[in-house]
Amino acid sequence: MLYRFPQGSGMRRFFVEAQLLGQGSAVISGETGHHIATVLRLKAGETILLADGHGREAIARITSLDKDRVNVEIAPPGCPAPGEETVRITLYQGLPKGEKLDLILQKCTELGVARIVPFMAERSVARLAGERLDKRVQRWERIVREAARQSGRSRIPTIGFAENLRTALQSDHSELRLLLWEGEQEMGLRPVLERTGKAASVAVIIGPEGGLTAAEAAAATASGFTPITLGSRILRTETAGPAAVAILQYVLGDMG
Repeated sequence: MLYRFPQGSGMRRFFVEAQLLGQGSAVISGETGHHIATVLRLKAGETILLADGHGREAIARITSLDKDRVNVEIAPPGCPAPGEETVRITLYQGLPKGEKLDLILQKCTELGVARIVPFMAERSVARLAGERLDKRVQRWERIVREAARQSGRSRIPTIGFAENLRTALQSDHSELRLLLWEGEQEMGLRPVLERTGKAASVAVIIGPEGGLTAAEAAAATASGFTPITLGSRILRTETAGPAAVAILQYVLGDMG
């Protein structure tokens, strides 16, 4: 008999297509099926947690499996998963060089960010377009999906991409909007959070290695973003985003 286990029971979570959660039985194949059967070597009779990446999940019991196909019975219905997005954080990340963004995506997903929008800042060295951009976005989506699975999240962060900062900010409606900018020397994050109080949604802008230009900072400020500093230490772009998200989760979210 299938039943719902409490959160934190140690069950492994796997992301599947949303329509599978409404079925009494289903077949999990492809990369996920291979991971269950061949990499993890789970056995018939074991219970797993299936999630659609949008906050719905269901308990399933493995009935049979081979090298890349897993047959499961699913307990109806898929239901909203608790404990996600106490505060909805959007990270606007200036496109960095090399594979630094991979680390940012992974760590911010683990920390509970809801949305990540890389953008080509004026000082971004990397330039993406066309097929190269499409392949890179697919890679980013795989990274956040795997990071969400490993960290036990029921939601997968959404990934966007913007050609510049102005375009990135056009659709932002966050309650609290923060711009981490080296040109700001006085206003820290602590007084802003004390003044603002509890916010259900927060957006944070991080520049690339060379930082944001004065024009970009002015555009962000005009869009309602408050320039802040995290203190006297100079943080790399791949450190600043995760640091800001961790602080926000501690003060406004579910960390600590």
